[in-house]
Amino acid sequence: MDQIIRIGMDTSKHVFQLHGVNAAEQPILRKKMRRKEMVGFFTECPPTVIAIEACGASHHWARLLTALGHEVKLIPPQLVKPYVKRGKNDAADAEALCEAMSRPTMRFVPVKSADQQAVLMLVGMRERVVAAQTQLANTIRGYAAEFGLTAGKGMSHIPLLLERIMIDETIPALARDLFASLADEFVQLDERRKEVEAKLMAWYRNNEYCRRLAKIPGVGPIGAVLLVMKAPAPELFASGRQFAAWMGLTPRDHSTAGKVRLGVITRAGDEALRKTLVVGATAVLQHLRAGRGRNASPWLVGLLKRKSPKLVAIALANKIARIAWKMLVTGATYRQNAEPPKLASAA
Repeated sequence: MDQIIRIGMDTSKHVFQLHGVNAAEQPILRKKMRRKEMVGFFTECPPTVIAIEACGASHHWARLLTALGHEVKLIPPQLVKPYVKRGKNDAADAEALCEAMSRPTMRFVPVKSADQQAVLMLVGMRERVVAAQTQLANTIRGYAAEFGLTAGKGMSHIPLLLERIMIDETIPALARDLFASLADEFVQLDERRKEVEAKLMAWYRNNEYCRRLAKIPGVGPIGAVLLVMKAPAPELFASGRQFAAWMGLTPRDHSTAGKVRLGVITRAGDEALRKTLVVGATAVLQHLRAGRGRNASPWLVGLLKRKSPKLVAIALANKIARIAWKMLVTGATYRQNAEPPKLASAA
């Protein structure tokens, strides 16, 4: 029997579809198998190269198959789709994976370790708790407004609003009981958020890359952790612009016939990472416009005079991503400007 040189594997919860080719690029393996059968098959199979779509559980299977002596390549789903000839089924997807892996310019996703995935799980839990707490705060504000009570912006005003509700005799007793229940839930979520953030900060303090990245204005501990854990290996990118483009912070290109036509940012890549950098850049601009910005670059000051704050925030987030890439690749530390420029008419 011909030796298999490549295998494309379409994964699911219980059923796995394999497509293998020989040195002449002829299909010699088309097989569907269950989970236990798949592990036994690759245990007996000679070492080969296996392509898996980068999706749920793909890193687990990559680690397992690597331990069995195989070479595993993870491919982003959007890069596999052009190689699906027609229709959508497991066999076509496995064949497309096998074909995509053979392309010399194909880009692959680095396999994450179990420890890296544990930290990503911690980041995801924080996002979930913050979203739940924000949703609950909006619910409390909405119910309170029905009784004529409002509070200032920010999460810190919610406990004060609940205290006012508890002592307001004009509010029915039933409503106050329900608000008390919401208050208990709010406190529980707040304690849960602090617990998760404490674990996240402990990991941040023990990571040298995070401590260096956090010195970039607009990044902070949370942004540094996201940059280290969610971004692929920086050496996979040829430049900082490619790194920023992977995050979706570069304009969408619609150029044709020699005419350059750039649109809005692509918003590709990880949404949480991009959002964190944009929020951090917005905070930097708010401090700068209020006269509290330290060591702001002349480029940023001049851009803020010419463009709207939202556009400047995206441009600054793009620049932060490029600086982070350079620091990750070279191991350098961030150096601030010597003298802060004046912002006379930015407000």
